[in-house]
Amino acid sequence: MSTTTMLQLVQQATGEMGVAVPTSVAGNTTQDVVQLLALLNACGYENLRKYEWRELTKRHAFYTEFLTTTGTWTTAARTITSIPTTTGLDTTYMVTGTGINQNTFIASVDSGTQVTLNQDFSAAGTAAAIYFQKMKYTLPSDYEALVPRTMWDASKKWEMLGPENAQQWEWLLNGYISTGPRVRWRLFGEFFQIWPGFSNAEYLGFEYRSKGWAENAAGTAKNSFTVDTDTCIYPDRLMVLGLKLKYFEGKGFDTTALYRDYLSELEAAMALDMSSANLSFAPRPGTVLIGYDNIPDSGYGS
Repeated sequence: MSTTTMLQLVQQATGEMGVAVPTSVAGNTTQDVVQLLALLNACGYENLRKYEWRELTKRHAFYTEFLTTTGTWTTAARTITSIPTTTGLDTTYMVTGTGINQNTFIASVDSGTQVTLNQDFSAAGTAAAIYFQKMKYTLPSDYEALVPRTMWDASKKWEMLGPENAQQWEWLLNGYISTGPRVRWRLFGEFFQIWPGFSNAEYLGFEYRSKGWAENAAGTAKNSFTVDTDTCIYPDRLMVLGLKLKYFEGKGFDTTALYRDYLSELEAAMALDMSSANLSFAPRPGTVLIGYDNIPDSGYGS
């Protein structure tokens, strides 16, 4: 995270361009300064999608949520009554139990003791056991994109399988044989959805790219510059050159040299952001395990 403030970035860029250097940016009503702030934010938004920046990679982990309880229902309606409590339940929960069909979800929470489901029952139940299993989990508030193959069931030490496509997901929800030991996942609307459900606290997690490229003076991430003292995760020079390029584009000036400088700085910033593995021109397998390099010529049985 850079310690250079948004105001300092704008002052550096305007000083290099030979235009009026503002003493403040946020709240400044001068048209040119308003444009400079908008263009600087545009640089931040666009850089976010150009590279998987190290400081924007975060991990999100959570325990599966569930409620094991009892209730009463008939085949004449879709309601479950006499539930001791419905606190915490909502439409992200699937319902399982004897007489409750597969892929049955809560349609609405009617009261502290009753819920309505989205399917009919196949058999009635009186004070019968029911299992509410949360299947849809809200993504982090600063979520931008997932980091591929980082989804793990830490409780079972297995990678989660996915992302499933729409056809595979419908088969999981409605097929005869669709439940196994591995957790499967899919992004569905605004949710990270899993299958199958759990009636225990399973520990799941994944890495994701945050959109919080800016930060306020207190260190809280945000997705744009709004205060003069805000900072950002991008290199200072990249933001200054990006602002100059966009300013010249907006004014209709020639941007050939500015684009070259910006592109060169962007490539350097991406190369320096994370370390890379050494690549060999003559790779060979390691000799950690037993092989022809470490088997003795004799004495195998002694």
